[in-house]
Amino acid sequence: MDGAIEPQIETEAIEEAKAILAKCVHCGFCAATCPTYQLTGDELEGPRGRIYLIKEMLEGKPVSTETQTHLDRCLTCLGCETTCPSGVRYGHLVEVGRTVLERRVPRTAGDRLLRAALTAVLPHRRRFAALLRLGQAVRGVLPARLQRAVPPRARAGAWPPPRHKRRVVLMQGCVQPSLAPDINAASARVLDRLGISAVTVDDRCCGALGHHTGAPEQARRLMKHNIDAWSAAIAEGCEAIGVTATGCAAFIKDYAYLLRDDRAYADKAKALMPRLRDLAEILRGEALRDLPGAGSGRIACHVPCSLQHGEKLPGVVESILRERGFTLTEVPEAHLCCGSAGSYSLREPEASEQLRQRKLAALQSDSPELIATANIGCLMHLAAEAERPVLHWIELFAASLEGEPGQARAAAR
Repeated sequence: MDGAIEPQIETEAIEEAKAILAKCVHCGFCAATCPTYQLTGDELEGPRGRIYLIKEMLEGKPVSTETQTHLDRCLTCLGCETTCPSGVRYGHLVEVGRTVLERRVPRTAGDRLLRAALTAVLPHRRRFAALLRLGQAVRGVLPARLQRAVPPRARAGAWPPPRHKRRVVLMQGCVQPSLAPDINAASARVLDRLGISAVTVDDRCCGALGHHTGAPEQARRLMKHNIDAWSAAIAEGCEAIGVTATGCAAFIKDYAYLLRDDRAYADKAKALMPRLRDLAEILRGEALRDLPGAGSGRIACHVPCSLQHGEKLPGVVESILRERGFTLTEVPEAHLCCGSAGSYSLREPEASEQLRQRKLAALQSDSPELIATANIGCLMHLAAEAERPVLHWIELFAASLEGEPGQARAAAR
């Protein structure tokens, strides 16, 4: 099929990919913000090289496992989108490329098994919790590196009962309730002080993991379930859907795009979009200065890629923490990914580890007391090797309200 696009992949998504490709002027500005290019210096490990590979594939040129490897190693951090002067929607493009490639290059048995295991466990709250409890039960006999990867059992603080007219749904998520249950509870306590009751509904995994690991039907089922659950809550009077994990928030805000061809859900997803908000978006619109207490201490703020590049909300968490009274340390290379990227740390452990060490060196370079982040994946990834406690920024905020030092809250986890 040299020089022609195969008929079976001639879809609306492919047409969109061609339009995205046409916007790239090959300036190379994206290389400066691409984590994998920074690690390797390999043109094919950067956005411009991957765009070239995708273009060749869509033109019918031969593809191989090498093409697959270069696309797999992309973290989809979207730093390149923030940098691009031409507005290339690289995130959408690389997902189209990966989808087409799945049909043209078979994966190894080991790769298929790993991806099947990830999608069979991580998106399912109860399955993941059971597996985590097992790991925690034998944690003491595990090798030191695995011990650091398996966090000790955590407990949630108090969750205030619903008592305010204003209500917000807090998305539960899939792994966060087991790994760090106080993140949502702390959010509920802060919202309660602002006159907003936080409630939960029967939502599930956002679907990002399935979408990024070759299980699109699983992802679509989860997205539709969540849309139904959240739409019902909005109809009953909840003013917003709050998301405390920025990785989930960035993906959920793309629901309308991802379901644009679904006759039953396209309009539902579009209608829900204005009500979907990152927790930081909710708080920045409230009277935070009226809250009692104040924060103190030197904090290194890690701003996840999903927050600064995906949600396009750079500086929001930092401004909230500064207003609360915390001193934020300098963090070099704040635009670069930490290497977590959903399941990336499990699929590409070598690159992920290199990026983690680089990020931790930057975060700890100005001697902070704590590291605050905004995404559960980044939190667990960094905490496994960090010299300082790592916690979600809302836990730090809640601790300042409750007169509890952030260090004590981190130790309690």
